[in-house]
Amino acid sequence: MIKKFSFLIGVLLFGLHQGQQKKEQLQKQNAELKKQIAQINTDLAKTRSESKLSIAYLTSVNQKLVLREKVYNNTQKEKRFIEDDIYLRQLEINRQNKELAVLRKNYAEVLVNAYKNKGVQNKVTFILSSKNLGEAIRRVQYLKQYSDYQDKKAAEITDAANQIKKTITQRQNSIKEKESLLVNQQKDLATINAERAQKEQLVADFKKNESKLTAELKQKQTQSKVLEGQIRSIIAEEIRIAKAEEEARKKAEAEKIRLAKIAAEREKARIEAEAKARAEALERERRLAEAEAKRAAELAAKRAEEERKRNEEAARTEANARDEARKLAAKKASDEAAARSKEAADKLAAARAAEAALAKRKEDDKKAAETKAMTSYGVSTASGNSFADNRGRLGYPADRAGQITHRFGRQPHPVFKNITEENNGIKISVPSGTRAKCVFPGSVSSVLANNDGTKTVIIKHGSYFTIYSNLGNVSVSKGQQVSSGTPVGSVAQDFDGAYTLDFQVWNGSTPVDPLGWISY
Repeated sequence: MIKKFSFLIGVLLFGLHQGQQKKEQLQKQNAELKKQIAQINTDLAKTRSESKLSIAYLTSVNQKLVLREKVYNNTQKEKRFIEDDIYLRQLEINRQNKELAVLRKNYAEVLVNAYKNKGVQNKVTFILSSKNLGEAIRRVQYLKQYSDYQDKKAAEITDAANQIKKTITQRQNSIKEKESLLVNQQKDLATINAERAQKEQLVADFKKNESKLTAELKQKQTQSKVLEGQIRSIIAEEIRIAKAEEEARKKAEAEKIRLAKIAAEREKARIEAEAKARAEALERERRLAEAEAKRAAELAAKRAEEERKRNEEAARTEANARDEARKLAAKKASDEAAARSKEAADKLAAARAAEAALAKRKEDDKKAAETKAMTSYGVSTASGNSFADNRGRLGYPADRAGQITHRFGRQPHPVFKNITEENNGIKISVPSGTRAKCVFPGSVSSVLANNDGTKTVIIKHGSYFTIYSNLGNVSVSKGQQVSSGTPVGSVAQDFDGAYTLDFQVWNGSTPVDPLGWISY
C-alpha cells in the first residue's frame, strides 16, 4: 500500500514540475501580450485627438480587447496550475508527515532497546563473553554499527522535519501567489469590462451617425470606383504601349538578327577559306613527314639488318682490328638512322596535332564571329521580371509601421453589416506625418489628382504595377525612375479623420492581394 501511495505521489510531483514549466510559459506570453497592449494604448493616445470615430480607432480598441481577453484566459490557466501546485504540495506534506511518524516510531524503538541495554558494564560483558578473539572483534564492530545506526535515524528525522517545513513554506508561497493573481485578475476583468463598454460606446456612436457615415462611405466608394476606372485606363494604355513597343522591338530584333547572321556567315566563310588553305598546307607537311618517317624507318631497318649480318659474319671468322672499326661504323650508322626515324615520327605527330588544333580553332572562331556580329548589330538577350521573383520580400509601403484596417477583396463593413466593401488592395492606418514609399525599383507611370483633393501615384515594374492612394502631396513625377524605399508622398486623412494609405498591387490588368507580396 505504501509503495502504491509513493508511486502516486511521484507521478503527481512530475505533473507539478510540468505544470510549473507551463505556468512560466503563460507568464512569458502574458508579458508579451501586455507589451502589445501598451503599444496599442500609445498609438490610441496619438490618434485620439485626430478622430475617435474611425474604423482604425475601433479596430485598435477591438484588438486591445482581444489581447486583454487572452491575458485573462492565460491568468485563469495560471490560477489552475497554482491550485494544482497547492494541492500537490499538501499531498507531499501529508506523505512527509507519515514518513516522519514512521521514522520517529522506529527511532523510539531503537531508544527503548538502547535504554534496556544501557551501561558500559553490559557492553563490556557482551564483548568479554565472546568465545574467541574473532567473535569479540565482530561484537565491537556490531556495537559501533548500532551506534551509527542510531545517529543515522536521528539525522533522517531531522532532515524529514526540515523538508516538511520547506514544503509548507512553498505551499504558503503558492497561496500568496494565488491571492495576488486573483487581485490582478479582478483588475484585468474590470479593465476588460471598461474597454468592452468603450467599444460598445464607439459602436453606438457609429450607429448614431450611421446616416452621415454611410453617406460619406458610399461617396468614398463612388470616388474609389472612379479612381479604379482611371487606374484601369492608365494600366490598359501602359499595356498597349508596352505591347506596341514589344512588337517594334521584336521586329527590330529580328532585322538585327538577320543582318547579324549575314555578317556572321560571311565571316564564317572567310574563316573556312583560311582554315581550308591552312589545312591543305598542314596536310602537305604531314604527308612529307609521313614519307620522311617511312624512309627513315626503312633505312633504320636496313641498317639494322646489315648490322645483324655483319655480327653473324664476325662470329664465324676471327675478329681483327679492321672488323672492329667496321662494326663501330655500322653501329653509328644504325643509331643515326634510328634518330632520324624518331625525328620524323615526332614531326608527323606535331603535324597531326596542328591539324586537330586548326579544326578546333576554326569552330571557336566561327562561334566568336557569330557572337561579335550579334553584338555589333545590337542583338540583346531577354531578361526576366525580377518583381515577380521577389514575391513576399517586397519592402513595406510606408516609412512607419501601421495597422491594416481593410483587407483585399470583398469584405463586410466592421460596423454597418448591410454594407459590403470591395477592396482592390489594403488600407493601412498610420500615424500623422507618415510618408508612402516605393516597394520596388520602377518608373512612375502616372500621378493622378482625385476629386477629394488627394493624389494617387502609379509605379510600373515591368508587367506589374504598384498604386499608392490617399496622398496629401507627392514627391515624384511622371516618368521618374524610382528605387526601393524612394518616398512617394505623405499620407493624408481619410473621411473619418484617420490617416490611411490605400496600397494596391496589379499584375497587368488584374489586382492581387498585396499581403502576399510585401514583408511586414
